[in-house]
Formats: sequence, C-alpha cells, structure tokens
Amino acid sequence: MGDSGVRPLSSNTLQDRETGQPRWRAFRAWLDGDHARARDAERPRSRHRAALVTGAVFLALALLIGFIVAIWDWNWFRGPVARIASARLHRQVTITGNLDVNLWSWTPSATVDGVHVANPAWAGKDRMADVGRIAVRIRLLPLFGGHLDLRLLEFDRPDVRLYRDGQGRATWDFSGGKDSGKPLRLPPIRNFVIHDGKLQVRDDVRRLTFNGSIDASERLGARNHGFEMSGQGALNRQPFTLQVTGGPLLNIDRNRAYPFDAEIRAGATYVTAKGAVPKPFDMGEFYMNTTARGPDLADLYGLTGVALPNTPPYNLHGRLSRHEKVYRIDGLAGRVGSSDLAGAISVDAGRPRTLLTANLRSRDLYFPDLGALFGGAPKHGPVASPSQKIEAQHLAAENRIFPDSTLDTRKIRSIDADVTYKATSIRGAPVNLTAGSARVKLNDGLLRAEPLSLDLPKGRIAGYIQLNARKATPVTDLDLRLTNARIEQLIPLKFQGGAPVTGALVGRAKLTGSGDSVHKAFANADGQVVVVAPGGEIRRSIAELMGVDVIKGLGLLFDKSQETTPLRCAVGAFQVKNGVLDTNQLVFDTEPVLVTGSGQINLGTERLAFKAQGHPKKFQLVRLIVPVEVAGPIRSPSLKLEKGPAIAQGGIAAALGSFLSPLAAILPFVDPGLAKDANCGALVAGAAQKGAPVRTAAR
Repeated sequence: MGDSGVRPLSSNTLQDRETGQPRWRAFRAWLDGDHARARDAERPRSRHRAALVTGAVFLALALLIGFIVAIWDWNWFRGPVARIASARLHRQVTITGNLDVNLWSWTPSATVDGVHVANPAWAGKDRMADVGRIAVRIRLLPLFGGHLDLRLLEFDRPDVRLYRDGQGRATWDFSGGKDSGKPLRLPPIRNFVIHDGKLQVRDDVRRLTFNGSIDASERLGARNHGFEMSGQGALNRQPFTLQVTGGPLLNIDRNRAYPFDAEIRAGATYVTAKGAVPKPFDMGEFYMNTTARGPDLADLYGLTGVALPNTPPYNLHGRLSRHEKVYRIDGLAGRVGSSDLAGAISVDAGRPRTLLTANLRSRDLYFPDLGALFGGAPKHGPVASPSQKIEAQHLAAENRIFPDSTLDTRKIRSIDADVTYKATSIRGAPVNLTAGSARVKLNDGLLRAEPLSLDLPKGRIAGYIQLNARKATPVTDLDLRLTNARIEQLIPLKFQGGAPVTGALVGRAKLTGSGDSVHKAFANADGQVVVVAPGGEIRRSIAELMGVDVIKGLGLLFDKSQETTPLRCAVGAFQVKNGVLDTNQLVFDTEPVLVTGSGQINLGTERLAFKAQGHPKKFQLVRLIVPVEVAGPIRSPSLKLEKGPAIAQGGIAAALGSFLSPLAAILPFVDPGLAKDANCGALVAGAAQKGAPVRTAAR
C-alpha cells in the first residue's frame, strides 16, 4: 500500500494498550459491542477524577479561609467577646484595643489590648481592673478532649483595685450571689508572665489598705527571682508590709510543687512562711512552715479573718496546710506570755460561719496570762502587750481588779469553735492551783466552757462559764463548785511556822450578769455565793483573840503556842443582787468562841465592808468583846477594831437566832449532805435548841 507514515498495530501493542490503558480498553469494548465491559473499564478513571476534584475543592476552601483569616479584622469580635466576659463576671467588660488571633498553629494564640473590667453597681463607678494587654496561647489537641492547656498567659501592665465594704460585699466575688465555696483553681499554665503589675486592696471588714506591685517577667537564663509581689499599707491603723516571692513561672510542671516564701509585718506582728503549692495554680492545696510573733493573737484577725482570743505576747511556729476550705496547723509550739503552748488547730472556712477546732496543751501555765482572755493583764511577770500594760496601769491607779475592756461581739458571732485545753501544771494563781482543763464550745454567739476543772492539791473547782453574745448586750452565767478542798492548801497562809487554820472547805458560786466587759457583768450580777468549812482546826491563840480574850490570846500568841482548837463549822453565805454580795450569815464556830458577822461586797465599786463579832461560850473576867471591821477596796482592804464602848458579855442564843436560822436552807445549796454533817449539822441543831427558827431547805 505504500508508506503512508502509519505503522500497523501489532498484536503485542494492542495487548499492552488493553492491559495498561483503561481508556483504550473501554474503546475496544465499545467497538466489540460489550457495553458492560466498557463501563467497568471507565469506572477507575471516574474515581480518580472525583478525588482530584474533591482535593481541589478543599484546597481552594483552605486557601480561601487562609486568605480570609489573613485579611480578616478580628476586632469585629471585640463586642461579642466583651459581652460573653461580662456575662461570666457579672459586670461590664470592655475592650478598647486591638484583638488579634493566630489560628495557623498547633498552639493557637490570641492577644487583646485595652481590657477594662468595671466594678459591680454597689461599688461605684471606678473600674476594678485595667490591663494593657493580655496574650494567650493554648494547645490545640487537648481541646478535643475537653481540656484547656495554656502554654502562655501573659498580662502587661495590669492595674487591679479590689474592695470589700463593711457588709462583706467584695468586688472580687464573681459568683453573682451563688458562691460555690470552692477555692481558686486555674487550668495548667506552662508559662505565666506579668509585666509591671499593680494591686490595690481596701478591705473595710479587716481594716486593711494595701498598695503593691506584682512582677513575673523573668526570661529563661535571666538572673532574677521569679514571681514577686510586694507592697505596703495599713492594717487596723498599723503599718503593714507584704512580700511574697516564688520560683520562676516558666516551664512549669503541673506535677512538681511550686515553692514560695512570704513575709508579713503588721504593726508589731511578724509572720514568715516557707512552703509550696503541690499543683501550681491550684490554690485549693498548699503547705508551709510558718512562724508568727506579736503582742496579741487577736491582732491576727486582720490577716486571717479568724477571731482569736486576746492573749499576752506570743511566739509560735507550726506547719500550716490547706485542703479545699480546711486549714490545719500541725506541730504548733511556742510560748504565749510566760506559758508554753502546743497542739493542733483546724479551721473550716467552707461553712456559713468559720469553724475552729483545736486540741491545745501547756506543760506550765502562768495563771495571770489567762487574764488577757478577759481583757486584763498580768500583775507580775515580764510579758504583757502595750495595751495590756495600759490596762494594768489603769486598774492599779483606781485600785481595781475587774477590767473594762469591751468584748467585740461581732467577732464572736462570726465564728464557731470547739477547743479543748489542758494545763499539766499551774503557777502564779491567787490560790494554790495545780492543774486545769476545759472544753470551750462556741455556736452562733453562745460560748460555753464545760466541763471546766481546776485541780487543787486536794479537791477541785469545777462547773461551767457561759457567755451569750447572741443579743446586743452579752449575758454571762457561771456555776462553779468547790469540792473536797483543804483550807491550808487552797490558801497557804503561814503563822508562826504553821498554818493558822486547817480543815475541809467546800463552796458554790452561781451568778448571772450582763454587760460587754468583765466589770459591767459583775457590776449587775445576781445570784448566790456560799463557802462552808464543815470541820477543822484553828490555832487556839487566834480563836481566843477572836473572842476577844485579850490576856489568854496574847499569852498564847507571844508563847508561839502550836496548840489548836476544833473548828466545828464556818459558813459564809451571800445573796447577790445588782452586783452587791450581801450577807447576814457569816458564822465561825470554834470551841471557845462563836464568831458571827455581816457585810457586803460591791462588785461595781469593788469595795467591801464587813463586821465580825465574837461571842464567848464561857464567861471570863478579863475579856474585851469588840467588833472587828474589815473595809476598803477589794484589792487592799484594811482591818480595825470598831470604835465605841465594849459590848458586855452575854449568851450566844441571840447570835444563833439571827445568824444561824437560815443555815438549813443555805447548806444544801453547796452540798445536800452538809445539813446532816456532824459539825455543821450540830450547829444547826444547836440553833434550834436555843430557840432559833431554823428553816429546812426544800428538796
């Protein structure tokens, strides 16, 4: 046919095209009339085309989104973001600067300039916070699992102003009245940076003002101290300084404890702490070794918000830890005043009223240190706070005992408490106390110390003391019993080498008084006080002088005679009305003489006046019967013989009639068995035999 330039297809060529080209196979199948085979041969090509088209579409969309993102003005979102933040914080949030977002990363980031947070409406028009710039960078993948992992949180020039009013409303409360009670917890933050931060605090509840700076702008490799917050102000009108330092806030490991140190000075109060946060940015748990010293534990209220009692100057240390809303101090040890103190304390701040529980003990209690609990001060000893020294000088100048320091009922109502305390030994008490213990419970303003026990060498003082601060004027109740005591041990007097009086002693005091100070409560107290010595011995020289048998008494006195005579029964019974202890039942019955007396103690003016009269049981030619007077301030009374003519001797029937008739009713108030006691019971029976109208107490 000649060379037309077209080469004929060989069988091998056709085979290669059929096996290698889907389009050729489809064409041959169509020529052969096999349409089904033609469609099957074309299907792989269609799939490939669809994949190419799909990929092209996604690529175009990605490029389009990238282009839009690249040229998008993110400031359009400032309004929605501010509204969302306002709803979450329950106050207005505004953004006046630029908002920029970078989404093209496995760690997307955003920056926002000019963030302003307003105060709640009740706090006025001033803003709570202004921030120059906030920068955030997060890990993308954890978001799909519902976790927020911050790689960077940076604040530039934050200026924060916090305020709490006298009603307890705080601008930093973002709960909208629905406080969950949970501590502050931030998500994991890898790098936390603060540039040139400022913090102002005004707290009317704790009487605190503070102006400080915050900085955490360290860089890797830089020589600095990491986080630092420091500043000064005033706490309860005393100078206040604060300094907190921590480790670097770069490359933070959530499983490695973050260390910190703190130092606080508030007037004469000084607190140091060295501790760590086990999980950084989770303030629900931390621990620290802390020391505190100052003039009065009550001054710590401004720092802790926990109402503590007034004390002498203290120096304490322990390990403070927090778990959720519960704070614990373990290994507490140190000194309060001239006494040692040890134990453990727990404070639960997650309740409507903070609950303080404590188990405390002292090996050696200096009793005058307890005076600070009631607003007083130690009369002796080197340890007393400045305010306590002033109070002591005031009381000494007026020759008084009961302090006028007022009780802060607001603090008492702010806390509940359950405290146990035990003193192994006691020194410096006005009577010979050896040990003591008490359990004090405070519930909604009602404070009750029960059981309250003070041990003597023999016997004890036990009962309860209650303070009801639920009302505007506090009311104090006490009921204390003296049991199984010995006169010579309770009041260890010495006379010519021995005890002038020995014997058993029991008693009871039951009083109720109102007032916001110890002085006011005693000044209007009502109740009853009775002291009974149901038997014992007294120096015969003293008994004769009480007669008053001048010759015999002085003879025994100058002879330093150790001779004793039985003390059958002694009773002092007082009715208390409006702070005045009044009695006509002072009885001192010995073998040679019966002494009777009357008088009163005014707890308001803190003065007393008593008159005692001796009634001889045997007629003596040389005997001068002159009443003895004891009068003056309670703190320093004086004794003298009443001026006037001597009283003639006579029988004791009249004395028994006027002084002993109520004994049958008085003695059961102290102990129901006293009316039948061999000595005091005989005294009551003797009064009846001599014509005294003896009453029997109702059972």
